[in-house]
Amino acid sequence: MAKSVFSITPMRIEREKQVVGDPHSPEFAVFILFFSLTVRNKSERREQRKERSSQPLSMASVMIEACTRRRKRSRRGPYPFEKFAAPGTVDGLSGGVFRDDVRLFLQEFAGVEDYSVAGMPVWSVWLVESSNGALFPLYIVEESVQSSPEPFCDYCKFAGWGHHFVSKRRYHFIIPANANWEKPLGSDCLQIEAPHTLHGIIHCNGYGHFLCINALSREESHSNLRGTDFMDFWDRLCTALKTRNVSVFDVSMKGGMDLRLLYGVTYGMSWFGKWGYKFNRGSFGVTEQIYQKAIESLQSLGLDKILNDFQKLCPGRRRKIKQVIEKYREMSEETLITISELLQFIMRSPAFTTHQIQKTNYDKSMPGAGKRNNGYECDPIPAEGFLNMLAKSDCRWSLKRLEMVLCTIVDLLKERCGGMMTRQELRDRARLCVGDTGLIDYVLKSISCVSLGNHTVRRSRNPITKLLEFSIAGETEAEKFPFLEGVVHPSSTRHPSTKRVEFLAPCGNNVGGGDIYDDLKLLYDSVLLAYPAGRVILDSKQFVKEWGSFQEDATAERMALTCQVLPSFEELETELTRPLSPGEVVVVPGSITIGELKRVAQSALRDTYCVMERLEVRQVGGLRGMEEERAVMGCVGGGAHVWVRGRGLDLETEMRYQDGGSTTNSTVECICGTREDDGERMVECEGCQVWQHTRCCCGIDDGEDAPAVFLCRDCAAAVVAGGIRNG
Repeated sequence: MAKSVFSITPMRIEREKQVVGDPHSPEFAVFILFFSLTVRNKSERREQRKERSSQPLSMASVMIEACTRRRKRSRRGPYPFEKFAAPGTVDGLSGGVFRDDVRLFLQEFAGVEDYSVAGMPVWSVWLVESSNGALFPLYIVEESVQSSPEPFCDYCKFAGWGHHFVSKRRYHFIIPANANWEKPLGSDCLQIEAPHTLHGIIHCNGYGHFLCINALSREESHSNLRGTDFMDFWDRLCTALKTRNVSVFDVSMKGGMDLRLLYGVTYGMSWFGKWGYKFNRGSFGVTEQIYQKAIESLQSLGLDKILNDFQKLCPGRRRKIKQVIEKYREMSEETLITISELLQFIMRSPAFTTHQIQKTNYDKSMPGAGKRNNGYECDPIPAEGFLNMLAKSDCRWSLKRLEMVLCTIVDLLKERCGGMMTRQELRDRARLCVGDTGLIDYVLKSISCVSLGNHTVRRSRNPITKLLEFSIAGETEAEKFPFLEGVVHPSSTRHPSTKRVEFLAPCGNNVGGGDIYDDLKLLYDSVLLAYPAGRVILDSKQFVKEWGSFQEDATAERMALTCQVLPSFEELETELTRPLSPGEVVVVPGSITIGELKRVAQSALRDTYCVMERLEVRQVGGLRGMEEERAVMGCVGGGAHVWVRGRGLDLETEMRYQDGGSTTNSTVECICGTREDDGERMVECEGCQVWQHTRCCCGIDDGEDAPAVFLCRDCAAAVVAGGIRNG
């Protein structure tokens, strides 16, 4: 590396002596003075760096520094999380099929990391949350199944796609847990147990699986993002990349309640149904028809019928259920008739959020008892520490200017009746006093919970309007209104006769008291789980979303065709006896010829499936005998399904089917009607080697140990009969 022109070395001192001549001359004295100042400045900077390195840094500073340092390896970004992958934000993709668009996506929007995971390349796309500037990565790991220790896909098997040919590549899309945003991916990042915020897999044929979604830890990230925000992002990303189908194994729970049952009875669909995921397969022999009947049965269950049923079965439980029903009937302006209407009314309450159920115990012995809880609350940061933290970061404004803006915000909130303003309103009002909108935005996005004097400024997101709001608190409500001590505002109700607002005194964890969570949990445990239809809904865990079948109209520019290989009659009778794997979509120019279509289809199929590595397409179904130079558009319409024939299928490879079916001889035949592995726990009969559910054949729950030796009903009867004859 070339030295700076200001660097001073012993060699340069000797050279200066030779140039100046007289070491006692004024010129040489100036040179020595400059040399001593330079050395002293370097020494001082070195000591300052040592002092800073010895001081502990805050988690936010470490994360920002690490993320910024690693983001420099990415060529573009960061991109706004709330809008990324929306229509018009990822221009440059071909608009064709997933196997092509994912490559273009990585090329145009991602940067290659300087490490790999088990030899697999890693890309990163850096995203920024617009509300507070939080920076976090979306990692993409390309897994080659030919070198993978697990080439087959259990998720495909459970989703009913086990007969698909093994795809050559699968792409893992990962947003790590916020505690790992500043760290590289670990060697176990592809495991289902990894605690990621978001993890999805998409095979190069466009079929994928959504594996997990977890809410952020607000204590560590101070982020306003929720699970619904990440689901919106995943849905936009799949749409932009032209994903075909995505499955999800729904076992999501909140507060001890399965969301597929709670949302199924409340809204007639699972929590994932808001994004278009529909019933795919059920466990224990549950079909779509049985599932829909169970949903309709519970949704139409009348509240009066529930009370009548429990009058006979459990009078003590009935009293608590009746207390909850009557309370919400009095609060509702509309008549609540069914359990579905009651649950909808409860879940529309501001105290209940769709993705994170907050359970709050209003116990006077707890710190902050009697205060209103608007979501996440953290310990306030003193204004002095807050301003110093901003000034020491990459901030172009002085400490005095930052302090002026913070004081202006506090004064504006104190003037507002109720002490609460939206971010936009507060920004506009502060602009009249300060003028520098960049400075105002910088302070507003940095505020989470700051105390100034006897006042505390908090930022939160309104659960109804979804807008950011700033509030100020000084005296507590108990100090202002001592006669309301212990009263919880979310438990207010309106008297049916006087129409006056009345407040219910908190009852701790007593059912029927002021805690919405307890009321909801009582209805879930005592009602939804008590009826057989609830078990049917819980046994329905596989859901899927389809993104369409590329039924585009043929144009002069392009058209989409689905090319599916039709094996020979001998191959169908001897080797490929299972349902055929779905065809591969190709997007071709409208003027393409028959000969060109053969080459395009051959290239796409070779690029996608292991079994077609050496496939040679010889014929296009329906176009046999036509000239190679003839245009396809006059013979085939856009969105058509085209059969192709050829030779070269690798029938010797073990990587044929996604469920490994070519090497597996296990048989599933359970008394519930299941004839294939549905992902539930099973046990093998020692006599006939047939697999059955432990719940069906043994009555054993998943939490209990399976029997060491198991005989199915038929084999056990045969053993008993043989013993009797021998006796």
